[in-house]
Amino acid sequence: MFLLAGAAAQMIQYQTASTCAVTGSTVTLPCSFTPKKSSHNGIEVPVKIIRARWCKNHPICQGTTPSLYDSDSANNEPQYRYLGDLEGKCTLQIRGVGVQDNATFRFRMEANHSEGHFTNQTGVVITVFDLVKLRINISSSDREFSSGQTVSLQCTTSSCTFNHLEVTWLKDGYALSENGSTLQLSPLTAKDSGNYTCALRSNRGTQSEAFSLQVEAAEEAPDLPLIAGVVFGVLLLITTLILVIFIVKRKRTAPEGPNTVGGEMEMKNADNIYSSILMPHQEEAGSQRQQTSQEAEETSYTSIKFKHNNWNRKAVQEPDQTIYSLVATRG
Repeated sequence: MFLLAGAAAQMIQYQTASTCAVTGSTVTLPCSFTPKKSSHNGIEVPVKIIRARWCKNHPICQGTTPSLYDSDSANNEPQYRYLGDLEGKCTLQIRGVGVQDNATFRFRMEANHSEGHFTNQTGVVITVFDLVKLRINISSSDREFSSGQTVSLQCTTSSCTFNHLEVTWLKDGYALSENGSTLQLSPLTAKDSGNYTCALRSNRGTQSEAFSLQVEAAEEAPDLPLIAGVVFGVLLLITTLILVIFIVKRKRTAPEGPNTVGGEMEMKNADNIYSSILMPHQEEAGSQRQQTSQEAEETSYTSIKFKHNNWNRKAVQEPDQTIYSLVATRG
């Protein structure tokens, strides 16, 4: 910013002190101003601005000095468009720049009191080129960037700062939607890699040389939840397999237990049959089991099974039937 303060902090600000322009292009001169303040009953208030003027190559731009733009005139040249007001904005736009615009431009504000008149004599210097070759400057000295970074590309010349709104940006030969002297890329991704060029929309002959921008793709962080899930699944599978193997082995090594069927307990062996008989009166007093030790190599056991459907019914014995509870022969 270039400032020139007047009395009581009145000032006019130009965004830049100089700029470049190409014949036939459009250039904008951003500008703002602050009116002088006057005191009324102890309260400071800005004076009222009633006139705005832009002049070329005149240090003061007052009186009968020819104006490019004059808010009091109805015959302003259409080439010079005032984008400001009388409140604090004084931007000037120049369309169809020609060699006659190779000059210094200054703004002047005039108030309802003469002490409020003021001109910033610094002005803005415009350098006009009939044909110029543009180039791209980058905001960093690096040529390789990582994803997530920010980079600015500026379309300029070797002579002066370039400040055009009608700049076309191209990437790998295809026009981008952005315009203006500066192209900002943020945040960078791998898709931003490519060759960039800039040119004036009205004159493709001004196209710059290609600027190669390389963006390294960021390394993807490991998916911790996915890894944890896989590890848990593997551990669960291993635990399940171990448990199944343990159960199978235990079943194979466990001895066969006695089988109980309707009040009878049977123990079966390959060659011998063991059984015990439980009578109803024995069941009430408590069951007793008779055990016989096998002292000889050959021992025979005989058992008789009774099937009772109803314990209250008396048992019927067939004639000539002998009941043995246990017969053992020892040799």
